[in-house]
Formats: sequence, C-alpha cells, structure tokens
Amino acid sequence: MAADEVSYEPVSVKELLAEMKDTAELLIDLSYSAVLLGSTEVAREVLELEEQMDVLQLRARMSILMAARSPNDAERLAPVLGVVGAAEKISDAAGDIAKVVLEEVGLPEEMRAALPEAMETVLRAELAAESDLAGASLGGLNLETETGVRVLAIRRAGDWLLNPSAETDLRAGDVVLFRGPDDAVAEVYADATGEPYDHPDRPDLEESDLDRAVDSIVLMKDMGELAVDLAYGAILFNDEDVAREVFELEAEVDALKSRFEAWTLRAASRIENPVDLRGLVQLATSTEVISDAALEISEGVLRGLSTHPVVEEAVYESDEVIVRLVVGADSPLDGTTLGERAVKTETGMRVIAVRHDEEERSWDISPGPETRLDAGDIIVAKGTRAGAERLGALAGQE
Repeated sequence: MAADEVSYEPVSVKELLAEMKDTAELLIDLSYSAVLLGSTEVAREVLELEEQMDVLQLRARMSILMAARSPNDAERLAPVLGVVGAAEKISDAAGDIAKVVLEEVGLPEEMRAALPEAMETVLRAELAAESDLAGASLGGLNLETETGVRVLAIRRAGDWLLNPSAETDLRAGDVVLFRGPDDAVAEVYADATGEPYDHPDRPDLEESDLDRAVDSIVLMKDMGELAVDLAYGAILFNDEDVAREVFELEAEVDALKSRFEAWTLRAASRIENPVDLRGLVQLATSTEVISDAALEISEGVLRGLSTHPVVEEAVYESDEVIVRLVVGADSPLDGTTLGERAVKTETGMRVIAVRHDEEERSWDISPGPETRLDAGDIIVAKGTRAGAERLGALAGQE
C-alpha cells in the first residue's frame, strides 16, 4: 500500500507534539493488550495509529526545520527533534509488538499466562445504536469513578479523539478503547456492544524454565512504560532529578534484557519447539527500544539544555499530567497504604510507581492498594492538574 503524500503546512508544533505524546502512550497500551488478548483487531488499530504517527513526525520535523534560523535556534530546537524522534521510535516498537499477533510469530503460553497480572485489560468496542452509552457524555457516565474503567480514545469516522474529556459524548458507531480491571471492562463492553465479552482462556501451567525469562520481560515492560511517563515529566518540570530516574530505569531495563537473553537461551534447549520463542525475543527487543526512547526524550534535560517552551507547553496541555512528590513526615500519607487512604478515589490520581526511601532505592512498579507509604518515599502519579494539587496536599506539600 502506497503511503499518503505529506507536504509542508504551517501548523502548531506544540499541538503536533501534544498529539504525538498522547499517541505514543496509547500505542504502548494497545500493543501489549493485543498480545495479551491475542486480538488481531486491536493489533490493526496499533498499525493504523503507527501510520498516523509517521505523518505527525514528518510534519513536526518540517515545522522545526523552518523555525531554525540561527545557531542559537539550532541549540534550543535540537532536544525538540530528539522528542519527535523518540516518539516515532516508540510508535515503531509498538507496531513490532502488534505484529507478534498479526504475523502469528511464535509466543510461549507462559507469556500469555503472565501478562494478565502485569497490566489492566484494554478492549476495543464498537458502540451499538441501542446502547445506553450512546448519546451520553463521559462526565455524565462517570465510568472511571463508578467502575474503574477509563476511556483511552475514540475513533470516529476515521479520526482519533485522544484523551477525551468529561464533555466528550459517545455516539453510535464510535470505536471506543476501554481500559480497566478485567471484570469491570467486560461489563462496560457488554453495555457498549450489546454482546457478552468472552474472556481469553488463561493457560494453567506448571513452573518451567521460561518463567524467569517471562518475569524479566514483564518487568521490562513495566519499567519501560514508567520511563516514558517520567521522561515527559522531566520535560514538563525541567527536572534533572526525574531525568536521572529515567537514566537509571533505562540501565535497569538493559540489565534485565541481558538476564532475559540468558534465560531464553537456556530454555531454547529444553522446549519442544524453540521457534515459539521468536515472539518473546521480539517483545523484549521492542520493549528495550521503548525505554531507550524514553531516555532520548529526557536527554536534553540531562545535558543541561533548557527545555524549549513549545515542548513544555505541549506536555502541560496534555489532558494527563505527571507529578513526582516526596511523602512528607507526619503528612496524611506517612505510615499508611494507598488503599487505606483511598488515594485514587480521594484525588483522582493514579499512582504509577513508588520509590521507597531505602539504600537499594527500590521501585514499586504498578503499586496496589496494599502498597505502604512512609516519609521520604517518592510517588510518581498521573492524572488531572486539580488531582495533582489534591495529591500534593496529602503528601504534605504546599
């Protein structure tokens, strides 16, 4: 299929960067979900979004090149080109992950068994005309508060609505991407389509030599996603500390990749069909690319180059913001758990990682209600700006 022709148009670089950020984050969610569900429909959505990203990055590069008129401009815009290139790499890596499904590349059952524990379910649903959701706004439905299910994006007449707001309405024929706990997403899917959702069978497997390899790649996935979130946070706050966290996470992903390779090579000699490991290797390679891209996004901050205002504004104007907070001594969060304090309910923020104040500087990736917080712990969370203020107050920060 021939690629669509792209020519220069005067467009806002800020808007292009914001759309690229939102698209890259959505692609990560969808690509792993395609593998988890074995869904060719979700995998095809990934490839469509990847094509859209190709157009966005070309337009962004054209606009940035038109803006560079002096050596000073070149110095300030170089990190912007880095952000554009990194988002494109994330897009390409997500496409490669989706092709594990579309091209039926071998994937061991151990991987499908492990992924449900590693991520929330993402489902694609086409809204039926008779659905009670049709004609309602997201704010009116209040899905996330009532069910824990979030609308990631909507495809309407071929166009994508990324990070829809409370005012966004749902219409019959919309293709909606829902994310949340498996049972809750299944109920929303049934409400949206009028059809029951068939849960994919989870293999019941005994311990095998692949377990450690699979554990490594699942942790790589979690760390890579966290690195991307932190990288955009480093840009938003021009925060070198956050950028250093990205650097450390990327180094840890590299170390995990080495361990993954060792365990996979050992397993290859002990399984009936080593060809089934091809998909696992492809997943690991693409996941490492995502963490490398995160480091590229934050590289300008690490090198002491001030973030260009257009990038700061693009990240800030994204519907979701990222915050890094330190739990204050004697604050409402000190000595409690996320569940006991009902942080998500009270603030609307999703805590995506906690770094405990220990010598090992250990990360708790994708923390749950049982995760304990103590003074000195670092919280990384995503949500609205209003929610970030509420979380900051709980952490004891003005």
